Amino acid sequence: MPSETKFPTEPVCLVFGDEDFLVRDRAKQIYKYWCSHAEGMDHEVIDGSVRNSEEAIGVLSKLDEALQTLPFFGGNKVVWLRGVNFLGDDRTASSLTVKDRLTELAKSWEAFDWQGVQLLISANKVDKRKSFFKTLKSFASIEDKSFSDKERGGRAAMVVRQRLSELGKKISPHVADELVLFAGTNLQQLYIESDKLALYIGERDEVVRQDVYEISTRTKQSKAFALADALGERNLPKLLRVLDEELWEVKLDNKKSPIALLYGLISKVRTMIFLREMIRMKWISPSNGYPQFKAQLEAIADDFLPEDRKFNPKLMHPYMLFNALGHARRYSEIELTRAMDILLQCNRQLVSSSTENTLVLQQALVQIVSKSS
Repeated sequence: MPSETKFPTEPVCLVFGDEDFLVRDRAKQIYKYWCSHAEGMDHEVIDGSVRNSEEAIGVLSKLDEALQTLPFFGGNKVVWLRGVNFLGDDRTASSLTVKDRLTELAKSWEAFDWQGVQLLISANKVDKRKSFFKTLKSFASIEDKSFSDKERGGRAAMVVRQRLSELGKKISPHVADELVLFAGTNLQQLYIESDKLALYIGERDEVVRQDVYEISTRTKQSKAFALADALGERNLPKLLRVLDEELWEVKLDNKKSPIALLYGLISKVRTMIFLREMIRMKWISPSNGYPQFKAQLEAIADDFLPEDRKFNPKLMHPYMLFNALGHARRYSEIELTRAMDILLQCNRQLVSSSTENTLVLQQALVQIVSKSS
C-alpha cells in the first residue's frame, strides 16, 4: 500500500530549498490537500518571482490583502505565495525596504487570527539569519528541501525509496543505491526513474536489481564504470572488449580522450588499494553484506580520512565501494601497487610516445590483469 503522506497542521507553512523540483512538488501537494479540506472556493495563488525590490513590495502588498480579505462564498481560504525569490541574500532580498516589510509582516502574523485562513509559502533560497525566518519559525511549519553535497547521495537513495513507497512499491537499500549510482543524484531524474520502475514491474511489489539493470537510464559517469569494473573483475576478454568500445566513442566524441579513460582506471586501482588498507585496519569486513558494509563505512571517524574527495572513501558512492570490495580481493597489495606503476608508465607513453593509444592501453591492461609469475 502507498505510504501515508503527512501534512502540516499549522496555519502557516514555508517550504524552501535548493532542489526546486522537490520544493515545487511538495508545495503542490500541500496546497491540493489544504484546498480539499477548506470547503471554500476563494483560494488564491500569488506569483512570488520578482525582478527588483519594487516588484517584491508589490507582491507582499497583494499577499497582505489576500490574507485580510474574507472568503466571499464562506468556508476556509488557502493563500499560496508561490516561487518566492526574495527571501535569500541576493540584491532584492537585501533591500532595506524588502527586509523591513518582511519583518513587519512576520511580526503581524504572530498575532493574526488564522481561523479560516491558511498561508503556504514556497521559495528557493531562504536566509535563516534574517528576522523574517526566525519569527516565522516560532509559529509556522518549516520544511527545508536543501541538501549538502556530502549528504546528497544518501538523500538521493532515500528519495527513491520514498517515491516508490508512495506508488505502493518497495526497493531494498542496496538496489536503491545502485539506481543512484547508475542514474546520478539529480532528484528530478530519480523521480522519473522511480516512476518508470513502478510501471515496469506492474503487479509486483518490489523492484529488484535486474529491473534497474534493464530499464534505468545511465549517466555518462556510470557508463565509464564499465571499463573500471572489468579491470576489477580481472576479466581480460571483457576488459579488452569494453576498452575497444570506449576508444570508439572517443573518436566520435571530442569531449572524451584516452587520458580520461586512463584516469578512470587509476581511480579504480586507487580505490581497491584504499579498501585493502581499510580491511587491514579492521575498519570494514570483507565478508559483510551491503547494509553492514555501509554501516561500518559510516562509522569510520572523519579524522582518520583525508578531506580531498578523490582520496576519501566516505565521500565516494557506498555501493560503488561495496562493488569494488569484491574486486580488491582479486588482487594482492603487491599487484595493486604494481598496477599503479604500470598506469603511470602508460600515462607517460600516452603523452609523449608516438605509439598508437589503443596499443599502449591494451598493453598496460594485459600487464595488470595477468597473474604475476
